[in-house]
Amino acid sequence: MPLGQDPIISHEATIIVDAELRGAAAVAQLVRYDIPAPTESTLCDPDCYQINMCLTPRPLNARACYHQHWGPHRFERLGDIFMIPPDEALHIKGDSGRQASLLCFLDRAAVNAVIGYELAWTDQKLAATVDLTSARVRALLFRLTQEVRHPGFAADRMLEFLTGELAIELARFCLEVDERPATGGLAGWRLRLIDERLSDDPVAPSLGELAELCNISVRQLTRGFKVSRGCSIGDYIESRRMEGAKRLLVSGENVKTIAFTMGFSSPSSFTFAFRRAVGISPSQFRQRQTRGIRTA
Repeated sequence: MPLGQDPIISHEATIIVDAELRGAAAVAQLVRYDIPAPTESTLCDPDCYQINMCLTPRPLNARACYHQHWGPHRFERLGDIFMIPPDEALHIKGDSGRQASLLCFLDRAAVNAVIGYELAWTDQKLAATVDLTSARVRALLFRLTQEVRHPGFAADRMLEFLTGELAIELARFCLEVDERPATGGLAGWRLRLIDERLSDDPVAPSLGELAELCNISVRQLTRGFKVSRGCSIGDYIESRRMEGAKRLLVSGENVKTIAFTMGFSSPSSFTFAFRRAVGISPSQFRQRQTRGIRTA
């Protein structure tokens, strides 16, 4: 079965592939989704790893569940980046909306050849794939996005190099998850409280506020969060804030309003934080992403 996502038009959603780089063992695509109503779908491929990085905010309430491992009722928040291993079925549901993403499909056998063995996916690892927080993986996916959008000299070789490095980073990610303590993380209800606070108020909370919300000390909060999510709580807060900023930019809010709404001291401080996190300025992001979403 060929790697990649073909253009699809159905009563549920329209999926358009805007650009693509295709190699012998990998495909990278820039894809637009137009989802007119809340939907549910299951993604599974026995032959490849599927990696999705959203370039615009995901539809609200995007959640995912590995039914075969977790049962039908445990749904986790879908992060900016998620990855589905071969043979694993990820059930996704969310609200209506428009979205642009980078999709990367890596051939299972080619990944095994690069790493030297078949990756094993435990429940703990699968939970980590729903919101893949590796900064190294994110940087590689941004580089792939640029190459797909503007292919340069020897683009096919560049695709081969980048996806080979991506396979190695996935293996390192697995090792990092294995090394996390089996205990010591935050309870699920505390993680949900943190996510709800970040969704309800665009102004960044202090660690003291979140610790009080969870009824634990700041030290317990920071240590437990790192165990549960694999990243610092500060990095997670910043990531969620930038996700909210992207949503406001796509909706048409101006940079000054967004900056003060999110609690920044000035538009320039917001622009600096956004450029550091996303790689481009807020204005460039809005021009690029709204143009991509609205293109027929």
